[in-house]
This record gives sequence, structure tokens and C-alpha cells, in this order.
Amino acid sequence: MNLPLAQREIALAAVALLAVVLAVGLTRGGRDGEASAPARAAATGEWYRARAGTYAFPPGSEQTACGLPAGPGTLGLAHPVLPCGAKIVFRFEDQEILTQVVDRGAGLPGREFDLTPGLAERIGLSGIQPIQWRFASPPEESG
Repeated sequence: MNLPLAQREIALAAVALLAVVLAVGLTRGGRDGEASAPARAAATGEWYRARAGTYAFPPGSEQTACGLPAGPGTLGLAHPVLPCGAKIVFRFEDQEILTQVVDRGAGLPGREFDLTPGLAERIGLSGIQPIQWRFASPPEESG
């Protein structure tokens, strides 16, 4: 079976979307905007390389696009595609931190993730820096 290029791209996009939906479904739980170091949930899959920068909430913002309070203590990241609540493990320099999507990123050129000011300060990220990331798997439940 030889599918035209457009059909193959649609099929690949559907598989990628399914993977994200499954990852989000498996990672539900925890407090909104929670970040911790070291990560409490085990990371799953391979590490991806990306660039991350900080961003500021627009003046007068009270909530993120995901419905969480927008303030200097908000911990999380913004991404233009990943769904709200998607759990991500970030690796920056010598630390790993578990966080989640709490806002919609502007998708600015030169970076894939925007970190809230609180998260950027917590891990010491300033400007635009290379990071590694992967989806988090839920913590194993004890019986």
C-alpha cells in the first residue's frame, strides 16, 4: 500500500496526537502547577533536546490559559501545542524537575518552551537556554 505524502503526514500526526493523549491520561494527578526536584514521577521515554526561555504574564493577568492563578509563584511552563496539565520532566544543567503545562506559549522563534518566572528562578534558568525534556510517567502506586 503506497499512501500519498499528505495521507502519511496525517497518519503520523494522528499517531503523535494519540501518544500525547495517552501520556496525559497516564499522568493526571498531583497539584496544579506543582514542580519538585528531584522529580517524583519517573520519566519515561527518551530525552529530547529543546530550547527554553522565560516569559512574563501579561499585565493584569489573573489566570493562565489553563485556568491557574498567574503570579510570580506560579510554577510551570507554556507550550503552544501540549495540552494543559501534561507532565514534563526537565533537565537543566545538573538538575531534573517535574513540572506541567500551565499556559499557552506564544511559540516564539528560537525556543520550544516558555517557563513561568517562578519555575525559571527555581532552576536558575535565564535567557534562552538548551534543556532536555521528556514526558513523565505517573508514580507507581503502592498496594
